[in-house]
Amino acid sequence: MLITHDTRCALDTVVDLVNTAPEDDTAADGLPDVATLTDFVSNHAISDVGALSEFDLSAVRKIRGRFAAVFAAPDARAAAGLINELIAAAGTTPRLTDHDGYDWHVHYFAPGASVADHLAADCGMALAFFVVAGEQERLRRCEAPDCRRAFVDLSRNRSRRYCDSRTCGNRLHVAAYRARRREAAG
Repeated sequence: MLITHDTRCALDTVVDLVNTAPEDDTAADGLPDVATLTDFVSNHAISDVGALSEFDLSAVRKIRGRFAAVFAAPDARAAAGLINELIAAAGTTPRLTDHDGYDWHVHYFAPGASVADHLAADCGMALAFFVVAGEQERLRRCEAPDCRRAFVDLSRNRSRRYCDSRTCGNRLHVAAYRARRREAAG
């Protein structure tokens, strides 16, 4: 599957956005305030975004939950319905642009769109490409029992199970190894 630079950036952004959501009522929100949202926008080089407000923070948190639902969708039809709602609500306006040293690419948000609409349109379209390509199952949650972080499995054989093999995957492999050793010794 060919993934363009802007699609990859949108995928990274949507995964990072979904992963800012608290896992439960005891966990802290990864987007606690407007300053953090401003940092998120800057760190992800999201273009055409003006000054942010509490309204923007609330709207981004709302679409974050809708994106999380896409990663939890049981099948392509359910994912497509959720993505269609996101994209339609954003009022997508595809247009070609070449800004900030990047070659020609497509932006799906209207000029002057809110940051929430911008994210809904661009990230929604990036996820839509996976559904269209029959690759919706690549939109996953980490299989580690104590981690439910979102990720996009871009492995060749669709075999990635953990959000990060160096942390979640390695931790589980070490635990399994130690359990086998205890069983063999005991």
